[in-house]
Amino acid sequence: MSLNTDMPVRVAAVTPVTDLVKRFRFERMDGHPMPFFSGGAHVVVSMNDNGILRRNPYSLMSNPDDSSGFEISVLRVPNSRGGSIFMHEQVRPGDQLTVSQPVNLFAPDHRGRKHILFAGGIGITPFIAMMEQFSRDNIAFELHYAIRSRSHGAYWQQLLERYGPRRIKIYVDEENTFIPVAEIADNQPLGTHLYVCGPAGMIDGVLLTALRAGWPKENLHSERFLAPPAGLPFQVFLETSNIHMTVGEHQSILEAAEAHGCDAPYMCRGGACGQCETEVLSCDGTLQHNDIYLSDEERASGKKIMICVSRFKGQKLVLQL
Repeated sequence: MSLNTDMPVRVAAVTPVTDLVKRFRFERMDGHPMPFFSGGAHVVVSMNDNGILRRNPYSLMSNPDDSSGFEISVLRVPNSRGGSIFMHEQVRPGDQLTVSQPVNLFAPDHRGRKHILFAGGIGITPFIAMMEQFSRDNIAFELHYAIRSRSHGAYWQQLLERYGPRRIKIYVDEENTFIPVAEIADNQPLGTHLYVCGPAGMIDGVLLTALRAGWPKENLHSERFLAPPAGLPFQVFLETSNIHMTVGEHQSILEAAEAHGCDAPYMCRGGACGQCETEVLSCDGTLQHNDIYLSDEERASGKKIMICVSRFKGQKLVLQL
């Protein structure tokens, strides 16, 4: 069970952005305005892929002041679990999909005097809506955006035209230009907040550099959606629901539970929010924690698991679900 009420939407437009990125615009089937959202929010898009229900989180990148529709961008990932391939190959204007109400786990802290944004690749998407808000409210910000090449980088030209080179800095791997994170972190006024979204290595590197430069943890913000890793199938018993099930090689516990009719809680589906935290009643084997939510102590206790991304290796796992 999501905390959200899902909405049927019509795909109003599909726009190629680069060879690997497409933008999708959704509008409500009933013609009503879309729910309010703020920069950094995401929705979960539900897809029926030949009888397989896929639910993927995507950052909202449209202007938060535009209630006529939601826009997301999807990077085609060749070896993905299927969601990005489905969106790129199957979804057409006029199709109907289902999206959740927006949830924001990456909201800007408006107490900040200035906001420094670090983006890598498709990690640019939550910042597009954020910058619209900052610009509207006359809040100081600057974006440092790393892309592989100018042909593969999404939206960099539009952002430069919209906000100018003083606030938008582009770094291109192909041209051997890289974000000078340490230099940037060392030269900010008191009260600045830092945000990073992109590949895991980039996120970890930026946060570590900022901490070493003396930034307080409460001024550092990151967003990462973790896809459930593949692994060997395993058996799970959901005690409350009285369901015995097999979790497949490319399936999360949450997805398996949903496929068996269990209305399990979720919000981000990426190991970050804590909504799908589930009590472990017994574990004849090893829990394979892949989330970024549980503490080291909670993981070591063996009493909790985040069913959206974590797995199990052993004979039998019993969950309070």
